[in-house]
Amino acid sequence: MIDGLVSVIMPSWNTGKFIAESIESVIKQTYTNWELLIVDDCSTDNTDEVVASFDDERIRYFKNEKNCGAAITRNRAISEARGEWIAFLDSDDLWKPTKLEEQLLFMQEKNAVFSYHDFEKIDEESKPLNVYVSGPSVVTKSMMYDYGYPGCLTFMYSAKAIGLVQIKDIKKNNDYAILLQLCKKADCYLLNKNLAWYRIRKKSISHDKLTKKLKSHYDLFHICDDQTAPIAFWYACWNMFYGVLKKLIYEKRY
Repeated sequence: MIDGLVSVIMPSWNTGKFIAESIESVIKQTYTNWELLIVDDCSTDNTDEVVASFDDERIRYFKNEKNCGAAITRNRAISEARGEWIAFLDSDDLWKPTKLEEQLLFMQEKNAVFSYHDFEKIDEESKPLNVYVSGPSVVTKSMMYDYGYPGCLTFMYSAKAIGLVQIKDIKKNNDYAILLQLCKKADCYLLNKNLAWYRIRKKSISHDKLTKKLKSHYDLFHICDDQTAPIAFWYACWNMFYGVLKKLIYEKRY
């Protein structure tokens, strides 16, 4: 692992419309000691051409030989990481320019190895939806099982302290599966500042129906976290309940 280097994990699949803006948001970081690991899961759009248009040696581009899904794709990117720090950015989301600098400083001051921060939501055209999302000041292991509070585009952890996490193959909630691995090693601290934009897409997983969401949460706890069927179902239901509370308490419209 290279001291001070931040490995940015970016899986991609048919995000040619958005990925250039996501890459630009990494390139514009005021903290410049990073590598961007993009693993493409057999996109059928122009993702290859878009990524190839960037001439930056810090960008490392990989392609799966066959379509593997988000979990395996994210695992591959993490396995290629060389940095002391691991951060996550999906290929349609965006960071503000000071994200890495401010989050690293926060973690150093707190002596923390796992952290996240606030963000706001945007639409497919990068227009604000006027929704600000925060979370608890500290997310403990038990709280993380209640709900996956940190958004994928917000959390960062120390690979030196925790290692390179790998998860089992599930279709959805693979970012939450990573959080469940990390929370067993360290509490997650909140930097109460908006440092990113989360894109809401018309066909995103976020808009799945209730039954599909319940099934995906059950799979998360049963398959990825090795919980028995009754306990996995309990966690899934409990998680749905806390999802409602989270929106009421930590999502604000302005």
